[in-house]
Amino acid sequence: MTSSFSQQAWQRNLPLYQRILDLPFNRELATGQLSASRFRHYMIQDAHYLEGFARTLSLVAARGWHADHVVHFAGAAQVAIVVERSLHADFFRRFGIDDATFRATEPTPVCEHYVSYLLRVAALEPFEVALAAVLPCFWIYREVGHAILRESVPGNPYQAWVDTYAGADFDRAVDAVIAIVDEVAAEASPRVQAAMHHAFQRAAQLEWMFWDSAWREAGWPA
Repeated sequence: MTSSFSQQAWQRNLPLYQRILDLPFNRELATGQLSASRFRHYMIQDAHYLEGFARTLSLVAARGWHADHVVHFAGAAQVAIVVERSLHADFFRRFGIDDATFRATEPTPVCEHYVSYLLRVAALEPFEVALAAVLPCFWIYREVGHAILRESVPGNPYQAWVDTYAGADFDRAVDAVIAIVDEVAAEASPRVQAAMHHAFQRAAQLEWMFWDSAWREAGWPA
């Protein structure tokens, strides 16, 4: 039996996913030892990223093959803004980040590049390729959330973040995106499937870079 696009993509990028799990940011997130400074940096950049990700999902929705695609990704764009922003708002309060601080902090080079990449693919590449590009954000976060949940210590100050991405609601959302990606990939030409694999890998690489950048609290040169 031929494996699906998602199964192939995950297996091809499994070593990269393992490197994401092994990043010091994620190891210390699980143990609760991650510094508040690093987590603040991450939350601000993730909030910037989510704005761009929601715009990307809106573009994907507009290019959907049929109404179900439009409804699904338009809804996902709303969730990216409303639900996850509520999580950020909670952590912003806990870690002393006000709106002025957020707005005064520019997206980092990695954040800006990741968002720009997704928007470019969603606008200019075939619908199938755009789907493959947004899939790692859903899927890798889900798997990282479950992996960290298994190792999370009692009283972890970041438990709310872990619970969000390891929860049943997010599981269902990710499974739905995977199903749509596999549906369109099954009808794609070999050339388009190859482009889908490239987009999936590049987005997964940018996921690694995003967490690595947060650990280093990287920014623009002075």
